[in-house]
Amino acid sequence: MRCLLDTHALLWWISTPEVLPPPLRDLLDDRSNELLLSIATPWELAIKTNFGKLDAGQILRDIENGQLKGDVEILLAQLSHVIRAGMLPLHHRDPFDRLLAAQALDLRIPLVSRDRVFDAYGVQRIWD
Repeated sequence: MRCLLDTHALLWWISTPEVLPPPLRDLLDDRSNELLLSIATPWELAIKTNFGKLDAGQILRDIENGQLKGDVEILLAQLSHVIRAGMLPLHHRDPFDRLLAAQALDLRIPLVSRDRVFDAYGVQRIWD
C-alpha cells in the first residue's frame, strides 16, 4: 500500500509508537508498504522547532540524511499540488495540511492522519 504520512503520524511513529492504533502501527512497520512524507512536513517541523514549539532537530537531521525510520520517501511538491492546495475550499487554513490534502487527492493515495478535517476534502484517511 502506498500512503502519505501526516506530520503527527510521523512524530508519534518515531517517538511514541504505542499511542498509535495497533493496526496502524502494523501498517507503518510493514516494509512492503510505500510510505511517503510530503516536503511540507520537514518545513513544518523546522518552523515549529525554530519557534520553540517542538524539538525535532534530530528528526530533521535524519530526514536530511535519508536515515528516517522505515525508508520513508520524500514527496516533492509539484506545481499541480500547490495550485490545488491554494484552490481547495477553506475547510482548513493550515497551509501544510492543505498541501497534504492536495497531494493525497492528486495521487489518489490515503493519508495517515488522526485529523478529521481531511474528510471534508474527500481525502481517504487511515487512522483506526
